[in-house]
Amino acid sequence: MAQQEISPVTGILAEENVFIDFGEHEGKSVLEISDTTPNFYEFLKEQKDDGNFAIRRTKEKTYRLYINENTIN
Repeated sequence: MAQQEISPVTGILAEENVFIDFGEHEGKSVLEISDTTPNFYEFLKEQKDDGNFAIRRTKEKTYRLYINENTIN
C-alpha cells in the first residue's frame, strides 16, 4: 500500500490540482505558489491553521481555494 503525501495547505489533495481563487495569484496552482512565492505559501499555511479558508470542488471538477476575506488584515 503506497503512502499518500499530505500537503500542509491542501491536505490529501495534490497541490497542482488546487487553484487560488482570489487576489493577485488568482488562477495559479498551490504547487506553483510554493515554487515561485514561498512567502505567500507560508501565508496560506497560516490561514489554514487558523481555519480561514476552504477548498471547494467546482462544476468543472477542479478545486478552488477561497480565503475568508473578513479575516485578512
